[in-house]
Amino acid sequence: MLRKIIGLLCIFAVISCGTSKKRTYSKTRTVTVEGSSEETNLTPKISKREKKKNQKAKDIIATAMTFNGTRYKFGGTTRKGMDCSGLVYASLKEHEIIFPRTSYQMAEVGKRIKVGQVQKGDLLFFKTSKSGKRINHVGLVVDVKGDDIKFIHSTTSRGVIVSSLREGFWNYSFVKATRIL
Repeated sequence: MLRKIIGLLCIFAVISCGTSKKRTYSKTRTVTVEGSSEETNLTPKISKREKKKNQKAKDIIATAMTFNGTRYKFGGTTRKGMDCSGLVYASLKEHEIIFPRTSYQMAEVGKRIKVGQVQKGDLLFFKTSKSGKRINHVGLVVDVKGDDIKFIHSTTSRGVIVSSLREGFWNYSFVKATRIL
């Protein structure tokens, strides 16, 4: 008797699992949307102030790039030789922006921003010495593509060059970014 009950339960379970639901909709569905005759502009509008700020950043970057290849000279601010803060100082001064002369003083000016918010014309600050008690290096952002940030600066070994924040040494030494424009 027990075998018959178990057998009936198994048959019932197999039969109930094989049932399928009926569809209450057709296999093909079509959706129509009426278009608008007006043109839609999807590019964001940039204010005159933003355009002016962007142009100022481009001009400062262009000035800094003219120093590319200049040899390193501690305390220098000319084409004969310059250090990192001298490069930033001279580039800003050319566009009538008065700024401190040394990198640790420059780091005190401007609005601190996150790396993900960095734009052309922002400043990057580093601690490159082993004792590393204060900021001693600065670079000017010249290009941002995704998470690759390029900056111009002056190194003791290669003079004025463009580097990437992705490079191990610069990524490790990075302290903060500031916006001055």
